[in-house]
Amino acid sequence: MDSFDESYWDNRYKQHTDAWGLGKVSPPIKAYFDQIEDKSLRILIPGGGNSYEAEYLFNNGFQNVYVVDLSQTALQNIKARVPNFSDPQLLHANFFDLEMTFDIIIEQTFFCALNPSLRTDYVQKMHELLGNNGILVGLLFNQPLNKDNPPFGGHKALYVHFFDSLFNIQIIEDCYNSIASRMGDELFFKFLKK
Repeated sequence: MDSFDESYWDNRYKQHTDAWGLGKVSPPIKAYFDQIEDKSLRILIPGGGNSYEAEYLFNNGFQNVYVVDLSQTALQNIKARVPNFSDPQLLHANFFDLEMTFDIIIEQTFFCALNPSLRTDYVQKMHELLGNNGILVGLLFNQPLNKDNPPFGGHKALYVHFFDSLFNIQIIEDCYNSIASRMGDELFFKFLKK
């Protein structure tokens, strides 16, 4: 159904054509991480790719961080940078097949990587994977972007439309601390599971 399958993503990482990767933790997400006091929380980064976010969390004492990605190459890249990262927490799987529970799920370019036809499924799966009082937090692009290949964009009203039925929308606002090349093009959001 989806041409953006495991082979597509693995080839992008092998060929270094993951152009929207930052090569470091995103400043807005880092700022969010820096205010979390409970380092025992179970955190998922779906479609994490090279996941500098997971590396940052691990290096700051968070031991229950999981990354799921279709690309084995991306997961190997994480392991190469962070050799002590727990192998069972680097999940080579389809996000939609996960059957686990998390306290926090981090959104960082995963939503925009999915075929837009999967957006309703994404919202439902996020709701399913979060435990009671679970938090979905991160960044969403606030621009149209591409129509036929990732990254796919969106806008605030569209995101509210998708998430409002299953999440309490605490924050969705223009991101003030984006990197320079994304300034004005990102929304920071924090949604609580209903």
